[in-house]
Amino acid sequence: MTMRAALRRLIFVAAIFITLSIAHSIHDKCAACNAVAEELELGMMKEKPKNHLDMRHRLDSTGQRRGKVIDYRVSELRVVDLLDGLCDKMQDYTLQKIDSNKKTWIKVDDWDDMTSNKQESRAHSKEISSYCGRLLEETEDELAELIKKGSVKVGEVSKVLCQDLSKHCKKTSGQHESTHDDEDDEANEEL
Repeated sequence: MTMRAALRRLIFVAAIFITLSIAHSIHDKCAACNAVAEELELGMMKEKPKNHLDMRHRLDSTGQRRGKVIDYRVSELRVVDLLDGLCDKMQDYTLQKIDSNKKTWIKVDDWDDMTSNKQESRAHSKEISSYCGRLLEETEDELAELIKKGSVKVGEVSKVLCQDLSKHCKKTSGQHESTHDDEDDEANEEL
């Protein structure tokens, strides 16, 4: 009986997990990526100038300090400051219906003032936060290198993150367009 009950519980939990993951997936990855890029760009705009990092902690045999002085703008610390907590900040976003078939990600200033279904809005905020985690997992190394090189500038974050790195958006005549995750589309792009 105990083994059978444990198996039932496992199947039940797996079924709930599968149902939730299917029900709560990001349909428009381009729009979600642009929302993440917008939040990253806000972080870059709010950066305060910081001093260089003094990494001269070792003393040599003559008593002279050895090591490097690193410019904060090209340091790993800056990358950590920008990306750490980014996905937590995405929990302030939710989907807002623009018209009958179009939705956009918006930043919510006060959840108490929401007129739409709060439970659904909170579910959307968790979706985009999870999406952000997956996006950073896929692109973090390249994104970090580009930030350290100075290639990611305010106003260009969306292009770098959503077009160049993740390929969740493709550029058509100056506007962003969603890409589809179908294998057929990926196969056609490779040709």
